[in-house]
Amino acid sequence: MKILKIIFSIVLLSLATQVFADNAEIYFNGDILTMEGDKPQYVEAVVVKGKKIAYVGNLRDALNGAGANPVMQDLKGRTLLPGFIDAWGHFTLIAQNTLSVNLGYFSEKPPHTTHELIGRLKAEAQPFNGWIIGSEYADAFLTDGPLTIAQLDQAFPNQPVFLNNISTLTGIVNTAGLKKLGFSKNTKVTQGMLPVDPKTGKLTGELIGGPNFEATAKVFGKYSQDLMMETYRKAEQIYASNGFTTAQSYQTTIQDISNMRQAVDRNVISLDLIALPTYDVVDQLLATNKNYPFGVYTKGDGGFKVAGILVSTDGAPQLRLAYFTKPYNDTTGLPKEWRGMAVASQDLVNKYAKLAYEKNIQYFGYSNGDAGIDMALSGISKAIKETGVTEDRRSVISHSFFVRDDQLDQYKTHKILPQFMPNHIWMYGDVYRKILGDERANNMVPLNLAKTKGMQFGLHNDTPSSGPSALFTIWTAVNRKTYGGSTLGSGQRLDPYTALRGFTSVPAYQYKEEASKGTITSGKLADMVILDRNPLKVDSMEIRDIQIVKTIKNGKDLFISP
Repeated sequence: MKILKIIFSIVLLSLATQVFADNAEIYFNGDILTMEGDKPQYVEAVVVKGKKIAYVGNLRDALNGAGANPVMQDLKGRTLLPGFIDAWGHFTLIAQNTLSVNLGYFSEKPPHTTHELIGRLKAEAQPFNGWIIGSEYADAFLTDGPLTIAQLDQAFPNQPVFLNNISTLTGIVNTAGLKKLGFSKNTKVTQGMLPVDPKTGKLTGELIGGPNFEATAKVFGKYSQDLMMETYRKAEQIYASNGFTTAQSYQTTIQDISNMRQAVDRNVISLDLIALPTYDVVDQLLATNKNYPFGVYTKGDGGFKVAGILVSTDGAPQLRLAYFTKPYNDTTGLPKEWRGMAVASQDLVNKYAKLAYEKNIQYFGYSNGDAGIDMALSGISKAIKETGVTEDRRSVISHSFFVRDDQLDQYKTHKILPQFMPNHIWMYGDVYRKILGDERANNMVPLNLAKTKGMQFGLHNDTPSSGPSALFTIWTAVNRKTYGGSTLGSGQRLDPYTALRGFTSVPAYQYKEEASKGTITSGKLADMVILDRNPLKVDSMEIRDIQIVKTIKNGKDLFISP
């Protein structure tokens, strides 16, 4: 009643005041968490005018300055935050996967057995390009797994079937699929493998590395621009329903860049889209325009932009491809003293790190094991020394899974932002204990160590390599629970507020957008999300269950929970 009396009296007294504009919106009566600073700060009200935040502060002044007939947005005790920013992910892959059956742990009906998985394919799959396609499945989450070619052949004896693993690095097809792809024991594979069953002497249907990438391209094939745009619309809804107002796609091709730009230019989607191409694509962009506008949005403070240059040094640790200074504990099926492998030479890393610093192109490294991280650090250090650049270029190293203490010191010295992916703790923590040992597993994704050193760091999902929920990732960062239910490295658990910063203010800083995004601040874009509960006030184990009520982009509703 007290709030209603204040509203009524002040509206009557302030009808003539026009500090903002008519029909401004006032958000009030909830936990409004601005995300400004290192500690939580709350305000009573936020006024939105057009696409921007016009006022942040107490409710009385908001009402007094909002002008005549403001639209009152009663939060009803819910929580208002800045919109989530995707710092590392695959928007274009999420779009493509909308043409398949989502079999992920985050899908509406996640399969727990191979029987349930096959049942969902039969019930939901619509053949596309001659294929039944499933995406984002993981053998580890199937109680009777792994899925076999024999099971797929029995269920689909004549229909080609392709299932892409959640890692996007491996997959499996049935016999009809192998035939359609033209894969046999005689197929030459340069990177990756087509495993053979030692008992039968036949291909297992598994596709690892190169063969899986080739299969993905062939299975989906090329489709119309109209269908492409429709997949982008569906991808936008996935992001928006999870509170994101900015999305990224890394490893983008020239065609991806063109498609993403068209989707934004034609107003097919409202999200801000960021492309992050690999070094070879950057070479192509510079060949067409030596002054290519990296880091510049097409619509001023939003739209589409190409962020910088991506250089990878190693592969996925759960597949024992990450590059380490010490051998894996479990080298079964691999050479003795196996340490993983680099996917680039040090000379290549050096070349493109120097190019980035010479041309002021933002450098994005992708490194997993500590030896892979050493390569990225060496390249950046050499580039800084040779170019003399000491300013903060917002260089990033993602995923930084197994970064060492001494390496974090180098990050800090060279102004490198770690971009962490906590969900691997939940998804593969039990695997890492086995293949790397307790010490390395417990210290993976060392969030508390980075915080103790006074470092800024971001968090990301790498969707579709893990689910699209920022709140699930925050839950993992805070609790460090594995899929098996144990705690991995309790000393590296993070507080919820710092975890929230990893999806808001820090990625805004990463993209050099801190003047327009990342906090609820007067003058910034009205990119916001409403949650049904406050992540700072619930039990930490409930964070992943918090629901997105509404996502607001540039002051307009982009998603409203049904």
